[in-house]
Amino acid sequence: VEQRDDPALRGKAVAVGGGGPRGVVATCSYEARAFGVRSAMPGARARRLCPDLLFVRPRFDAYRAVSGQVREIFARFTDVIQPLSLDEAYLDVTVNKPGIASATRIAQEIRRLIREETGLTASAGISYNKLIAKLASDQNKPDGLCVVRPQEGAAFIATMPVRRIHGIGPVTARRMASLGIETGADLRARDLSFLQAHFGSAAHYYYRAS
Repeated sequence: VEQRDDPALRGKAVAVGGGGPRGVVATCSYEARAFGVRSAMPGARARRLCPDLLFVRPRFDAYRAVSGQVREIFARFTDVIQPLSLDEAYLDVTVNKPGIASATRIAQEIRRLIREETGLTASAGISYNKLIAKLASDQNKPDGLCVVRPQEGAAFIATMPVRRIHGIGPVTARRMASLGIETGADLRARDLSFLQAHFGSAAHYYYRAS
């Protein structure tokens, strides 16, 4: 949104947030991410990683307005919408308002409308469950689309680094690495009792995800 609204920021490393001693990066452009800058990173560290980083103050009203526009586009296709954040949501399009038989075609049309009506790009993941759709949506960012069909799901998860699996945070990913679990395939190779011994009640989710 900041790059859209200020042409001087386009193509540059930009962070929304505070660049001072106690500032934090709320989000950042893909140009900034190339230097290792990430959301929730202290502003001072972000500046060390990317000395040319440009900080802009958050404009939450502007972001909420765009989010509302995008949600309205979603609602043209389905009422089964589960928002995850201002800029991300799950959509169940099994039964959809335009009667389009292909979820991939729906995703392409949603992305086209978002670009046309907001001037922004959007990435989409299409699959048969939320976990894989979420992973697929991150696969070809920015401005990408990834389809994972039912017969491809197991192989898709098998090659995935565990740190990218939704629900496995950095601390858990490090614990898994210390146990030799680096990928979805490594996770699948461990039985439920092993995972329960190391991860307690969360083991059921990790086991089912793999």
